[in-house]
Amino acid sequence: MFAKEIGIDLGTASVIVYVRGKGVVLNEPSVVAIDQETHRMLAVGEEARRMIGRTPGNILAMRPLKDGVIADYQVTEMMLKYFIQRVCGRRPVFKPHVVICVPSGVTSVEKRAVIEAAKQAGARQVDLISEPMAAAIGAGLNVAEPGGNMVVDVGGGTTDIAVISMGGEVITDSIRIGGDKFDDAIVRYVRRVHNLIIGERTAEMCKIELGSVFRPDPGRKMELRGRDAVTGLPRTVEIDQVQVAEALEESVRAILHVVRTVLEKTPPELAADIIDKGIVLTGGGALLEGFADLLAHETGIPCHLADDPVSCVARGTGKVLDGLEKLRSSVIMASYG
Repeated sequence: MFAKEIGIDLGTASVIVYVRGKGVVLNEPSVVAIDQETHRMLAVGEEARRMIGRTPGNILAMRPLKDGVIADYQVTEMMLKYFIQRVCGRRPVFKPHVVICVPSGVTSVEKRAVIEAAKQAGARQVDLISEPMAAAIGAGLNVAEPGGNMVVDVGGGTTDIAVISMGGEVITDSIRIGGDKFDDAIVRYVRRVHNLIIGERTAEMCKIELGSVFRPDPGRKMELRGRDAVTGLPRTVEIDQVQVAEALEESVRAILHVVRTVLEKTPPELAADIIDKGIVLTGGGALLEGFADLLAHETGIPCHLADDPVSCVARGTGKVLDGLEKLRSSVIMASYG
């Protein structure tokens, strides 16, 4: 029995685990339920996500990652330990080698926190790889060649934009806006326009059902249930796709601004390559209806959605583990044995 090699997309919204030789073996929401009196972990993943907003006072269902980085170190460590044990067993003979994805804009302190949490959770060696690089590899782009590839990875906590050539990031930028901010925008909009307070899960459901950022259809509607901000009583309102697009506009415009900034800084030869190949969209947030069309409309560059955009980052770490040895030295951000 040999040590497992594991790739982890440690996302704000979900954790996806790739095991070398097996592929993606686990995809769970990055939510942990904690008993605040005993500090004991009660549930992790989907089971804990169902508890959000529905727990008694002594139980807290929380996301230990915020904006793509660790917000609660101890809870992140517990969550990582749980997922690593699920993959490797409770008492593995050999500790695993773990490659973890982090946003391209993380600080050295944030990198160290991820590495230490993974080591404490049972990893033998921890390598870090930037999310846009992993997303590009996972989307099937040939990042080793001397040609420009542009990736926009819209995650739960951050959106990472990078121009990649010869195994390195030529221009990169990151903005702490993603799927979670889209949900918050819907919550704020519904409260402002309809005087209705809705929960995080209702907002997410609305985003999935009606979320559109390009030519929304006023005929598509759904009902939202929540608490009236004035009377405090339960109430139902109807919302259409145009209103959801209005709620999301500010966040989406901020992402477009960063994409434009990266394009403006891109060297001319690489810019010519990007016009030929187009922009690749990855990440769960990229599934918003019309996102690729809006990006193409605003930049004048073809834009297409990667196959299975949600697991692109995890599959990218897997490809690095699966034998892209010549890429390891250039794509790995930091290595601690």
